[in-house]
Amino acid sequence: MSLEAMYQQVIMDHAREGHGRGLVEIDLPHRGESHQVNTTCGDEVTLRVGVDGDTLARIAWEGQGCSISQASISVLSELLEGESLETADETFEAFRALMQSKGEHLDEEREDMLGDATAFVGVGKYPARIKCALLGWVALRDALIQARGASSAGAEGGTA
Repeated sequence: MSLEAMYQQVIMDHAREGHGRGLVEIDLPHRGESHQVNTTCGDEVTLRVGVDGDTLARIAWEGQGCSISQASISVLSELLEGESLETADETFEAFRALMQSKGEHLDEEREDMLGDATAFVGVGKYPARIKCALLGWVALRDALIQARGASSAGAEGGTA
């Protein structure tokens, strides 16, 4: 099996399985939610996160769209749930770099960090598809900003 065929299989498997799919309530004091729409094609996602200390404790999402957008959200959910916020930020930046690489592979360290997300390397050759792959990652970034805001407000004596 060629590397490209293997990558296609990873994307199709994640599109079918949808790790983290199901928009459940997150019972953590520091949480965020983001709804993102790719106006170019109509793909959309609502993604919720729960933060516990410096850990991305929970990711839940519901979405619709092409296999690339849905698989990408599944991969990020599998990769990042239970990881530190620092790891989530670093992985986000690595995935964004992969999308900007025009189909070229990244260095070994970032590809190891991305795991199954490296399967999206070919998407970088198609500018219209990059938005599909980044949709869930943008929702994640936005939801984490909200959760961190709730965390800061709680730390300053405000309400979360």
